[in-house]
Amino acid sequence: MPRLNVNNLLAFRVVARERSFTRAAAQIGVSPSALSHTIRALEERLGIRLLTRTTRSVVPTEAGERLLGAVGPHFDGIEAELAALNELRDKPAGSIRITTGIHAAETILRPALAKLLPGYPDISVELSVHSGFIDIVAERFDAGVRLGETIAQDMVAVRIGPDIRMAAVASPDYFSNRKPPRTPHDLALHNCINLRFPTRGGLYAWEFERAGRALNVRVEGQLIVNEIALALQAARDGLGIAYLPEDYVQTDVKTGRVIRVLEPWCPPFSGYHLYFPSRRQQPPAFTLLVDALRYRP
Repeated sequence: MPRLNVNNLLAFRVVARERSFTRAAAQIGVSPSALSHTIRALEERLGIRLLTRTTRSVVPTEAGERLLGAVGPHFDGIEAELAALNELRDKPAGSIRITTGIHAAETILRPALAKLLPGYPDISVELSVHSGFIDIVAERFDAGVRLGETIAQDMVAVRIGPDIRMAAVASPDYFSNRKPPRTPHDLALHNCINLRFPTRGGLYAWEFERAGRALNVRVEGQLIVNEIALALQAARDGLGIAYLPEDYVQTDVKTGRVIRVLEPWCPPFSGYHLYFPSRRQQPPAFTLLVDALRYRP
């Protein structure tokens, strides 16, 4: 038997439930005569009468009742799911996966989520902390957080934090028998705590700039770590000079646990951005999150 037209089955369902071609036609948006023709075509295709027609009523035959009982629940389920999708479209709900570095997670994402999530119990957010870059499309993340200057041009980027400065710091004990560096070149004489980004494999080159002169310095030392928290603790312990975000070390600088050096060589640069592939048809939960994270000076 040739495959049935689903629209014909839907038309039959409406007529069988309304028991009137006129009312059913009004629901579907066609003329009663066109609807009658559709039902006759369906009956001819099946080779059996589905409706008994009189001048006063339209009643399903035994075969019609059987067909209605078979297909009706399936169409009811489809309509219920479509209605649920419409509600989801308008209601902030669902899961959002974000890849981020630990610094942005601690200083920007965690405080913002602490304010947002209690008011929206149907939203869940997964933060996946990585030191390097992740292909958010391939790894099925909804968004990523990285410094603005490192984001690919084909991504939508929304600024979520202020400009950042780096700070070179070491403990007072470390400098007790060493002369603090005055220029980035002097770091060659010091024990420096290196950071390795797992996805890149290489060690992070310390970036400096002064009076328009930029320097990328490959430092050396006895310790290599892959998290800034470990680097800061190592600096506190007197193991060398660490190069970390200024806000991350400011409390230690103020309390004297570490001493800052090379400050004139550390100008501000573009801060953290949330990035994602497209603005089209973003679910309400994601739109709400973007607005909550958006940086407003």
